[in-house]
Amino acid sequence: MHIHILGICGTFMGSLAVLAKQLGHHVTGSDQAVYPPMSTQLESQGIELMNGYSVENLKPEPDLVVIGNAMSRGNPEVEAVLDQGLPYTSGPEWLSRYVLQGRWTLAVSGTHGKTTTSTMLAWILEYAGMSPGFLIGGVPQNFEASARLGDTPFFVVEADEYDSAFFDKRSKFVHYRPRTLIMNNLEFDHADIFADLGAIQTQFHHLIRTVPSSGLIIAPKGVDSLDQVLEKGCWSDVQTIDTEQGDWNYQLTSPDGSTFSVEIENERATVNWTMTGLHNVLNGVAAMAAARHVGVTAKVAADALSQFGGVKRRLELLADIKTLSDIESIKVYDDFAHHPTAIETTLDGLRKQVGENEIIALIEPRSNTMKMGVHQNSLLVSADNADLAIWANLATDGSMDWLNDMVEGAGPKHQLGSSVDSIIDIVKQQLNNKPLGKKHIAIMSNGGFSSIHQKLISALQEGSK
Repeated sequence: MHIHILGICGTFMGSLAVLAKQLGHHVTGSDQAVYPPMSTQLESQGIELMNGYSVENLKPEPDLVVIGNAMSRGNPEVEAVLDQGLPYTSGPEWLSRYVLQGRWTLAVSGTHGKTTTSTMLAWILEYAGMSPGFLIGGVPQNFEASARLGDTPFFVVEADEYDSAFFDKRSKFVHYRPRTLIMNNLEFDHADIFADLGAIQTQFHHLIRTVPSSGLIIAPKGVDSLDQVLEKGCWSDVQTIDTEQGDWNYQLTSPDGSTFSVEIENERATVNWTMTGLHNVLNGVAAMAAARHVGVTAKVAADALSQFGGVKRRLELLADIKTLSDIESIKVYDDFAHHPTAIETTLDGLRKQVGENEIIALIEPRSNTMKMGVHQNSLLVSADNADLAIWANLATDGSMDWLNDMVEGAGPKHQLGSSVDSIIDIVKQQLNNKPLGKKHIAIMSNGGFSSIHQKLISALQEGSK
């Protein structure tokens, strides 16, 4: 079967394309933003990519078109699909029908941490010899691709609350019908499709309604937004995560979270890993709890996490530039932050890891919710752990003038960049004005950030010579 995917370079749709290829289909796809790491992964899988949307991309006529949720009416390929009467479906519906049917689905939901937790869970099952299938909205370091069919009934899926398609406004995750469900957290996001937090909670309760009575729901203890969802009705066992009063109790044994211990019933284990931050500890414990539901002991899960390699674009170290001496260096990281809480927790983890070393955060408010200015009241404080926060307003239509107003008068710790070159100049000036020492630059965006990553690294490497 020839399957053509619209929006193929999105993290979800790209992973879907990998699964379709592994099922033996001929897979093509189009997108208006073709950039690594997803484009590189797809090309390595032998999937043909088309840059931009055109009626010509539908020739020869595919047997099925899978339409990503970023597509809307007016898109030339969407209009051609409808006008020509081509068979089409949404990504989540295709996944449910052709991959998840009859399998034990382990789903990871929440505003933050879905990709990281999904990858942790898939790796734990892999380490335990269970060869799971998985679909992850990112590129994991421990695996060759972001998705695979697997060799057993177990399938790990990142369960997103965003809508399924322009013709199906239900959240993606209601299609998945998990037997094991992680709910990491729940905050207001996706203001372009949800009116308020209550609307998102309704979708989460729809998800809970699909979990069988023999299933398991895992959630942190004492999170009001999640407790309110569970109070609407729950027909499955629930295990909670806490420091003392949960079913799973954890204790940090190092301030940055690089080591921690867990206890569940009569099992105890210690994790010593490369990850940092309380958010990642919670992600790790949730993954351990889900793995235990399918038979993996806490000890084996802890051993697996100790060998966890992380996920690309989750505080991924891109470069370690040596300058004048062994005591001075500049490390550049890439992070997928898309919400004030994600910015805050990532920078908090980095601060606990690097101590008093200088941190510079380059932040592009790029998600639909961020661009709308919904979270502007909490943006500045989210970067408190940075010594300097550079906020990128790359919009040319005036839609993000609120960002200029926010940064103006916020003090020297916050600066505004209107182009990639101006941002790089601000970084270089900041580095030149500071004394010698180790310095850390976190580039934070859920998009390509106009390819600033390599441009900045090249500029810093040139300056270090």
